[in-house]
Amino acid sequence: MSSQDTPTVEQIEAMLVPPALPMAPYPAKQIALSTGEIMVVRQATVDEVDDMLHWIQPLVWVDRDYYNIVGARLFAELLGWKTKRVRDEYCLVGVVDGVLAGIVNGRLWDEKHAVSYHTLTLKRGARIGSQLFASKMEYHFEHLNQDEVWIVAESPIGHRRWMIEYPLEPKFEIQHELGGAPSWMLTRKTYFEAKPRLVTGTRPVPEKLLASSRPLKAPDLKSFLAK
Repeated sequence: MSSQDTPTVEQIEAMLVPPALPMAPYPAKQIALSTGEIMVVRQATVDEVDDMLHWIQPLVWVDRDYYNIVGARLFAELLGWKTKRVRDEYCLVGVVDGVLAGIVNGRLWDEKHAVSYHTLTLKRGARIGSQLFASKMEYHFEHLNQDEVWIVAESPIGHRRWMIEYPLEPKFEIQHELGGAPSWMLTRKTYFEAKPRLVTGTRPVPEKLLASSRPLKAPDLKSFLAK
């Protein structure tokens, strides 16, 4: 092969980047927490990934409530999103007083089906994870107009929150990308039946409040890990 036939780094990179489906943006909302605080839920941007990676990395050593495996996998997923090695991924963040309170992410399988990845709570005691998971499902069914989301849990807490609370339907013929247990499924019908119980928040978010969610401030991991 001549040097003229050898692909350039740029040409190879173009082959490594997956094709992308069109994705409607997630409209930010505000949620009143049980603590009396207001959480802004909004779509994260790729330029926020590096900060989130720094804050997630210490959690991969936390052998409690499966923060280690969730933290490690979320770290890889966000890095894959930044480097364009994951197809059709998105990330939503919950922000309280400018501080990152939680992260949820997933990706589109195709136009009508999606894969739920992870829910990571960085502020405990206010059902942050449940609120963000519900916001993630709202994104799939109300803004991306999808029919099914495939979900697995990596902890007993996750199983109670997702499989039982909604409740989800078995989809055991589908092996989830995360491996381990087979998939469970949230359908449009089940989502809209559960919505009055589980999905909260109001729109639009006041401009000043939304602006306060950028740039993200670091969570207090020392206090979080001490609980």
